[in-house]
Amino acid sequence: MEDQKSSYKVPVTLSSASVYPLSVHDAFAMAKDVGYDGIEVLVTGNAASQSASALKGLMDKYQLPILAIHAPTLLLTQQVWGSAWAKIERSVILAQAVGASVVVAHPPFRWQGAYAENFGEGVQRLIDTTGMKIAVENMYPWRARGREAKMYLPHWNPVPQHYQHVTWDFSHAAIANMDSRQAVEDLGQRLAHVHLCDGLDNGKDEHLVPGLGTQRVAESLQYLRDVAWEGTLAVEVSTRKAKNAGQKEEWLGKTLEFAREHLSASNDRNPMKQ
Repeated sequence: MEDQKSSYKVPVTLSSASVYPLSVHDAFAMAKDVGYDGIEVLVTGNAASQSASALKGLMDKYQLPILAIHAPTLLLTQQVWGSAWAKIERSVILAQAVGASVVVAHPPFRWQGAYAENFGEGVQRLIDTTGMKIAVENMYPWRARGREAKMYLPHWNPVPQHYQHVTWDFSHAAIANMDSRQAVEDLGQRLAHVHLCDGLDNGKDEHLVPGLGTQRVAESLQYLRDVAWEGTLAVEVSTRKAKNAGQKEEWLGKTLEFAREHLSASNDRNPMKQ
């Protein structure tokens, strides 16, 4: 039991969203400098993030794998890759081309018509036909004048939905005032991917360095370690407010250390006491 636990290791990758608005090339360079195990690519208007050949070139240059592709399903990427289904389908093709095992997708907005109404069935059909894990990310309620505006279909919370694969984001969970430690346990084998960060229940999607928010991030990672979780993890910490590149690397370095500390097995730790 202890020998098995001592060899347990989850690769800690860096999401290119962490260096936005810098390029995916900058994400590779920073990940290499800081010591990450790989990359999650958020597909944006940046040409390199959309190109399998460009991404393969960066993988070769920096000797880092791409483990996940984040489909351009954000509000800021609405103009990328055309229709809603095209965004998912092309992300799957890109993931297959670069060897990534997961495609991250946000749930649809209510105004996206048939795409929103048939989202769950369509995602499952793509999973069945391509073999790619398409992991639907948890979002959060939008509030206006104290009332929740229903922005997503079927819901911002993927836990009670029938998605085969889910991505869990701690910053989104903070806005939704959800207990991430309980959620990752409830999701079980459906949890395919994690966006590592932290947040506050203040309505702002801040993507803080773990420990600066209110989420039970350490306990969640320790639980995943103790059950020998086999998913993938990407650090998605916002560095837009960093004063310079050095401070960006400092924040990303602290988050990398946090992840490895709480995901690493210790022979003198009894997991039953966690």
